[in-house]
Order: sequence, then C-alpha cells, then structure tokens
Amino acid sequence: MPRNIIIIGGVATGPKTAARLRRLDHESEITVIERQDLLSYAGCGMPYYIENVIEEWNELLGGASIRDAAYFKANRGFTVLDQTEVTMINREAKTVTFEDLRTGEVTDMPYDKLVLGTGASPFVPRMEGVDLKGVHRLYNPHHAKAIRTEVDMGAKNVVVVGGGLIGIESCGAFVARGCSVSVIEMMPTLVPNLLDPEMAFLLENYLEGKGVNIVKGSPVARMIDDGVGKVKAVETADGRVITADLVVVAIGVRPNTELAVKAGLETGPTRAITVNEHMQTSDPDIYAGGDCVESTHLLTGEKVYAPLGSTANKHGRIIADNIAGRGTTFKGINGTAVFKILDWNCGTTGITESKARELGHDVVTAIAPRSDYSGYIPGNKTTVIKLIADRESCKVLGCQVVGPGDGVKRIDVVATAMKFGSNLKNIADLDLGYAPAYSTAIDAVAHAANVMRNKVQGLAHGVNSVELKERLDGDAEFVLLDVRRDEEYNRVHFKDFRGLHIPVVDLKERVAEIPKEKEVIIFCATSIRAYNAERTLRSLDYDNVKILDGSLAAWPFPGYLTS
Repeated sequence: MPRNIIIIGGVATGPKTAARLRRLDHESEITVIERQDLLSYAGCGMPYYIENVIEEWNELLGGASIRDAAYFKANRGFTVLDQTEVTMINREAKTVTFEDLRTGEVTDMPYDKLVLGTGASPFVPRMEGVDLKGVHRLYNPHHAKAIRTEVDMGAKNVVVVGGGLIGIESCGAFVARGCSVSVIEMMPTLVPNLLDPEMAFLLENYLEGKGVNIVKGSPVARMIDDGVGKVKAVETADGRVITADLVVVAIGVRPNTELAVKAGLETGPTRAITVNEHMQTSDPDIYAGGDCVESTHLLTGEKVYAPLGSTANKHGRIIADNIAGRGTTFKGINGTAVFKILDWNCGTTGITESKARELGHDVVTAIAPRSDYSGYIPGNKTTVIKLIADRESCKVLGCQVVGPGDGVKRIDVVATAMKFGSNLKNIADLDLGYAPAYSTAIDAVAHAANVMRNKVQGLAHGVNSVELKERLDGDAEFVLLDVRRDEEYNRVHFKDFRGLHIPVVDLKERVAEIPKEKEVIIFCATSIRAYNAERTLRSLDYDNVKILDGSLAAWPFPGYLTS
C-alpha cells in the first residue's frame, strides 16, 4: 500500500534516505523538505574549494549535474521542496506544517513515516563584533564562496577561531593560499578531542614551521571594529590582540533539535536526538539520522555526538531499509576521523589515552614512527602512529596518526580490527598487502602493534615526549642517552647537560660511563636502536631503563635541540 513519507532535511541523510527508499519502494510518495536553497552539497569539500583545489563552486553542488529539485525529481523519483521550512510536527494528527520561505504560504501535509535529517548549525558565541564584515562561519557552500572571494580580493591576515577539525582544515587552506594565519584554541592543545598531547604537539610544531601563529589557552573575547563595520583584529580573554582581515569562527556545531524537542521527542545527554539501532526516535513512526542525532560509541557504550558526513549517509541508508521493512541496524561508531592539512595526514579512531584512563583501563601505549613504504623506494614518507590498548586484555582501544606518510590507511586498518574486537596480536599478525611501493615488509601498523607487545611483555619501557619535557624542565637526575651514530649526533642533539652520547655499536665497551643508580632514557632516530640499547643494558643489570617513545621522529619541541 502506498504511503506518504516526509523527510525533513535535504543535505546528507535526507537525500540518501529518499534515494535508497525509492529503489526499495516504487509506490510511496516521498517528499524532502529543505529550508536552504542548496541541496545535497559536498560540505566536507569546502576547505578544498577555498584552497582552489576545487576550482568551480558548482563542483560542491554536483558538478555538471547540479543536485536541485528538478534533478532529484527526474533522476531519483522523489519530490524536493527547497527554501521551505517545517515549523511544526503534529504527532497525534501525523502532519507537518511548513512555510514556503519565498511566498510565505503555509501548508499542512500528512505523513505515514517521518524522517528528521535536520543536521546541525555552527555554534557562534555571543561576543562583541561577531557580526562585523569579514567574520565568517563555514557551514555551507555560500559561506565558502564568501570566504574565497575575500581571499581572492586580497585578504591576507586570517584568524581561525577554533583548533578543531574544521578549524585546522581551514587553516591549511589559507596557508596554501599564501595568507598569514593565526589559529586561536582555548584548550592547551589543538584538536583536543582527537589527539593526545604528544601527537597534537607534533601537528602544532609542523604548523608553526609553515608560519602558522598558534594561540592557545584562552578563548576569544571580542572582534575589534576598524571603525567602518569591518573586523581589524581579534582579542583573546587574556589580552592578546591578533590582526585580522578575515576571521573564520569554527568552534563546533550544535544539533538542530528544535523541531524534535517541540514535538516531544526524546533527546539524550549530548542534547542530540535519541534513536535506537533502527534509527527510530521515541516515536516509532519518526526516524532521525545525521548530525541531529547522537550515536553509541562501540568501545565505551557511551552516547556521543560525532557529526560526520560519512555517518549521515550510513544513517540514511539504514532509515530507508527500515521504512521499507528490511530490519537493518546501526550499532554505533568507533569515533574514526581523518583530515589532511597541507602535506600532512592525520587521523584517529577509538578513544584517546586520557579517555581510556578516565574509564579505568590499565593503559599501555606505543608511539612508533615508520615509513609508509620501503625506504629504498623514492618518495617514501614517515607517519607517526600511536596505539592505545588495555594492558591486561591487550584489547586495542585507539589509534592516532600524524605525519606526511599514509597514516590514513593505517587508521582504517585499526578501525576495522577494532570493529571486531581485535587485540594487539591480531593486528600484528594481519595478512596485509605488501609490495615495496605500498608498505614496509612489516607494515607500519603491525610494527606499532609489535612495539606495544614488547611493552606488555616487559621487554620495553617507554617515556613519551611530554613526560621527558617535564623532566628536562625540572631538576630530575637522569641520563639522556643518545645511541645514534656520530654524524647524526653532530647534526642535531639535545642541549641538556644530562645528555650522553654513545653509539649503540659501542655500548658494551663504554657501558661503565652510564651510572646504574640513575634513570636512563634512551633515544635514536625512530626508537629501533634505542630498543636494542635497552635490551643490552638490561642484560647488564641496568634496571631503570626507558626508551623515548618514537625518539627524535616523534619529538615535537625543537627548542630543546641544537644543531
């Protein structure tokens, strides 16, 4: 029997639901209602448009086949009402009330099944100057066009407010355009929800090397007016003033739940809409998906808010299946996120070390730099991998990558393994594809798992970069043992007086130079020789020996080095 299906939202979840449902159900009436004038656009591509990697604005909208109402009617077989806003859901009568924003006409429409794909909106703080010319959000292609136009017209001093995912991707686009870029982040590190500090500091060091001014630890207090209604600077709460021709406010999004709340639908601890594994809301005839709903974290069981285009599209497919009676479920997410900034690749899956400790895990970590493919193949690059696991069970809890190498491939491997509850041995033993042009003989992610297994088995002990920095900043007594070759030492080494240089090949002959009563922290270029040195020293009855995790390849504080 034909049904009337109404879908509110025409960007990601909505069109995916409608397209999938039409393929499963050729009789029902399907109507998508969207308050914007743009439909099904590639929001994740907007930084690439600002950077000019995507040259034409229309490419964000479908390219040669612009995805407008006529396109969806002709090619997908459903109706789209754009520039139309739903103002009320009457669950008892099973109707929605909507207004045509062009004419003001108000209409009621009945539904048998209703889908909420209302998305999210950028969070814009209330502060002086936030409405000045030159201050932008970045949430739809109109915003991207306005920003790129200003850069094209000569805007040079750009301030990005927010060091999260959107902010960092935007930062990279502006640097590529030759702008002078500042990033303001109120937390102590960039992308704090994705990367642990020692990994975030590597990213920060890289960006500073590209000329980015990173301002951390204080929120923005106000935007300063140039006297004629345009922004000229940004001031932080602690009094720092940063010159700005253009400002992008990128401090996160909030789920659009007004309709749901007004209709009496349940929301969860994240303030997003609550759904079950079939994507049904508290009303079984109303489904919801995308950036307006919360998800279940597969590792922790907690409700989380993780707005991503990939998840929104999965939701749309599952909603369509269930409306069509196919009984498909969505169990949750691992929190996988990847991003590219200039020539670096970054990503995360699972939970951070700090979150794992908060949940009571006895945490073991490994930081392992590794070439993305064989070193004798020209063009190979390094990626730094951090694995997080539970010591007792060896269950993998998370993975983070930063660097110019192909770390995203490794994130996907770990995300897949975690989906099936893998432990460290499972990952180390994965039968991954190998050819010198694609990986090392022991792939980078397998190498990281082996490093972690060595730690679990008591064969290796580590200190991360942040922990070593704390020791260097204090008066702790320890030996910082450099086991690299002489020519490597002469190029760059630690300034600290506690440093001692003994190449690993000379270690046994010169071991008497190393005091047994002090903690010994060993490093090399990537920690492989440092591990050999630890095993040698422990065989000679040195008990307090540790490796600098990742060694110099993962050291993010250049001010401690001299060359």
